[in-house]
Amino acid sequence: MDENLLKDIAASALAAGADAAEVAFAQRQALSVTVRLGALEEVEREEAGDLGLRVLIGRRQASVSGSDISREGRAKLVERVVAMARLAVEDPYAGLPPTDRLARGKQRDFDLFDAGEPGPERLEAQAREAEDAARAVAGVSNSNGASATWSTSTWRLATSDGFFGEHRGSVFSLSAGAIAGEGSAMEQGHEGRATRWAADLPSAAAIGAEAGRRAVASLGARKIASTTAPVVFENRLAASLLGPLIGAISGPAVARGVSFLKDRLGAPVFAEGVAIIDDPHRARGLGSSPFDDEGVVNAPMTLIDDGVLTTWLLNSSSARQLGLRTTGHASRGLAGPPGVSTSNLTLRPGSLDQAALMRQAGAGVLVTSMFGPSLNSNTGDWSVGCSGHWFEAGEIAYPVTEITVAGNLRDIYARLIPGSDLELRGSADAPSILIDALAIAGL
Repeated sequence: MDENLLKDIAASALAAGADAAEVAFAQRQALSVTVRLGALEEVEREEAGDLGLRVLIGRRQASVSGSDISREGRAKLVERVVAMARLAVEDPYAGLPPTDRLARGKQRDFDLFDAGEPGPERLEAQAREAEDAARAVAGVSNSNGASATWSTSTWRLATSDGFFGEHRGSVFSLSAGAIAGEGSAMEQGHEGRATRWAADLPSAAAIGAEAGRRAVASLGARKIASTTAPVVFENRLAASLLGPLIGAISGPAVARGVSFLKDRLGAPVFAEGVAIIDDPHRARGLGSSPFDDEGVVNAPMTLIDDGVLTTWLLNSSSARQLGLRTTGHASRGLAGPPGVSTSNLTLRPGSLDQAALMRQAGAGVLVTSMFGPSLNSNTGDWSVGCSGHWFEAGEIAYPVTEITVAGNLRDIYARLIPGSDLELRGSADAPSILIDALAIAGL
């Protein structure tokens, strides 16, 4: 679906009675192959193209989406959404973004698209190699299988203000899961990576071997007594601690007053020296794009600078509500009004590697798995289920399981020490993180 057709749909919405319209089209292709215990388990192919239409009548808005992009399907979509908007409740902050904030002109290419399309045979071979490597690790007793996936996506956006933009990307991913031990003593390990370009993926053998190593390393896990102790979160999951931060500084949450950081703009939130950057223009970044999901120009931003919170994350609606300007962080699917999200979020690394963080802490828990987080968005009280390893004198002593760590995020962020082992694995990345004391609930 090209630029002219999207603009025609916006024009049709105006002709049907809308004051403004925004049309998005998402196209996706994907191929996934899964193997388990040396046998082909599943091959899945997907091809989809879906249309989303948002219209405004005054300050009333509505949105619809659909996969029927025929002339008749488009006409029904326009008719339905305009009728819905006429009946919608007024939202005083609804509207398209200011035209002076739109990403006009030639849009930059951030090297997000690898045109090489692998066939199912190649994906199956990668998955088999990953699983074979996992099963070859001494102590591995079974397999959770391995998967290799390729996908491409194209996003096009047009508005009745005359904006049109598009970007496309590819993703290659590979994962493996291993099981060690038997019966009630079984432990699982997993490793997976996703990259824009096939050449940037680690080898299938390396991914499988890491899955096996992690499963075996968890054998003999113990439950420990409740205590308060230092906690190190390993780099592959440490960015999970930043998720509540992003929710707390999102414009919609601040505008509603449901944020534990609603009074902290311009104030220290982290320790001196800590920096968190959001960069939508990172080459080959999984979250990169030349504009946000309202068509607003975006740019790298330092959200936390020397420990200080510098900005809220705003789309055009929350910006109006707060009397500010959108920061280019609008995010949306094909249905519903835009929300807010980051692109490529990174906690800047410190000077100590994971081993040095553990030596500094002395004794405590190295967290390698997290599940079931709980957050009070008003107070910042936070807890999460964990497993990992107990360490003493800076050295791993034994694996631990079925523990919960908890604390208040305002206090946690103020004491957070980033390590030096940053790896760019996804759209939110952090090095290992040390918190000098957290409540640990065990036996």
